[in-house]
This record gives sequence, structure tokens and C-alpha cells, in this order.
Amino acid sequence: MLIMIVLFTDYGQGSPYVAQIKAVLHQHLKRPVIIDLMHEAPVHQPMLSSYLLAAWSSSFESGSVFLAVVDPDVGDRKQRAAVVVADGKWFVGPDNGLLNMVASQARKVRWWDIHWRPKDLSNTFHGRDLYARLVCKLIAREPLPGAEEVPVTARLKPFWEAQLPQVLFIDRFGNAMTGLDFSRADQNQTLIIENSGQRLSYARTFSSVPPGKGFWYGNSSGKVEIAVNRGHAAEKLNLHLGDHVRFSQ
Repeated sequence: MLIMIVLFTDYGQGSPYVAQIKAVLHQHLKRPVIIDLMHEAPVHQPMLSSYLLAAWSSSFESGSVFLAVVDPDVGDRKQRAAVVVADGKWFVGPDNGLLNMVASQARKVRWWDIHWRPKDLSNTFHGRDLYARLVCKLIAREPLPGAEEVPVTARLKPFWEAQLPQVLFIDRFGNAMTGLDFSRADQNQTLIIENSGQRLSYARTFSSVPPGKGFWYGNSSGKVEIAVNRGHAAEKLNLHLGDHVRFSQ
């Protein structure tokens, strides 16, 4: 069975850094299957990115291997690399909170700290020099060098909630995905955008509201999302990454 390698980074689409990571994977693996999940993750924001990674990794099959990098402290000698297996999916990346939500939401999870550092490890490109090589070792079924299994509870951020009432991602159409679960939302409630006080009602689809009108709905990833029918919600409603939202009581 072919194993999918899934890349999730804040490097930027078309970045040479992504190409260099892929080069390492091709050098060490025979015909790797590489999926670009995202290279526009919130820059230097592992918390927001953690909720995105958890939401979007759910559609991948067991056995998939994720290389995830959103790292504001790259090169920090105190920061560990981590390998996590969550419900059969593998995740390799920095221990800075990025892997938090996939671990906390999984039914079965194990966590390893990685103390290994390659001799040629650069100070600023651990994605290529460390995480990509760990992915190759996982797929080749080689022992993980310097691996120490630790209790998952020792690595999770205790103050991170299961839901995050903030804007996580804005797509090219201006739709704003939040960290709120649609399954827990009351469709009769109004969604309030904190920075502007604007209030939005629920609609099942775009065509349920007139052109130019804003609303909230449940997106294909099971999250509450803000949109404007035939419009750009981020521009019309002045939305930005990290903006807080809440439901009326």
C-alpha cells in the first residue's frame, strides 16, 4: 500500500523551502506520494494552525504521514522535535503546540520526543534537515533515532480548549473558517464578530440568503464558517486571522 506524505507548513505556496523538503523525500524514498495540504498556515501561529491541522487531517486515511511545520522558534536549542501517532495517522513536527489538537482529539494516541540532531542540521531549516528525515525513517520502518516516548498529557497545552472561537483561515473567496464545531452550534443563535459587533444569522447554503448578505454556516470540515453570498466576507466584514467570534446567549 502506498503511504501518503502530507505537507502542512507556513512556508508559502510555491516556496523553494517546500521544494527542498520534497527533494529530501525523493532522495530517500522510492516514488513517494506527496500531498500538499497547506503551505499558507497562519505564519508563526502554531495554536491557530493546530486547530486547522486537526480539522483537515481528519479526511486522510490511517497510515498517512504528516510533516507539519509552523515554527516561530526555529533553531531554538530547547525546542524538541516530536512524532505523534493519532488514530493511526503519523505526525512529525516541532513540539510547540502544533500537534496539540490532533493528539488531544484522538481516541488512541502516542507521543515521542526526538532528541536526535543530524550532524548537518542547519540552524534555521529543521523542516528539511530534521523533520523530513524523520518522515523518511518512519516510512522505511527504521528505528527513530533519539526517540523517547512520553505521556501525552505531559505535552498537551492544558489551557487550549476543544473549540477555538477565533478565525483560523480565510480562503481566496474571503470565507472565514473558525475553530467552532458546527455540530455543537445552535442554528437559532446569532454569531457575533467581536471586533465590529456585527451579527450574523445561520443559513444552510449560500443561495439561502440574498447576494451581498453575510451569514454563518457549517463548512465541509465540520466547522462554523462566515461567508457572504457572492461577496468577499473578509473584506465586507473586516475579518482577520485570530479575530474572536461568539454566539449570542
